[in-house]
Amino acid sequence: MSRAVVALGANLGDRGSTLRAAAAAIVALPGVRPVASSREVESVAVTLDGPDTTKPRYRNAVVVVDTDLEPQELLDALHGIEDTHGRTREVRWGDRTLDLDLVAYDDLSLDTVTLTVPHPRAGERAFVLAPWHDADPDA
Repeated sequence: MSRAVVALGANLGDRGSTLRAAAAAIVALPGVRPVASSREVESVAVTLDGPDTTKPRYRNAVVVVDTDLEPQELLDALHGIEDTHGRTREVRWGDRTLDLDLVAYDDLSLDTVTLTVPHPRAGERAFVLAPWHDADPDA
């Protein structure tokens, strides 16, 4: 099995309930075993132009799992969970009911048209790093 880190975020709807339901759906995926999850943190929305305090605030968390799914299979399953929660993709970095990012997958470096791991901006984002540290202090 491989160790994967998934970042969760939402700034529309009942953010907390959505994150908890999404975390439960992730660990219920076939081929996925829960390892750890973080507490939720709140953050300012980040748009293509940078932080935007006029947008609804995000609620964020991280789930760490062991999986026998390949990275793209896991990402596809995460997109299915997003779709179940009403995620739409009209505006890049726009408001969303749910955002699930595959942040890391073992020590794999991968850059394809649909997936880059490790996530290229995760190290710049406190809303990913703080919950990741909460879920896995040794990361």
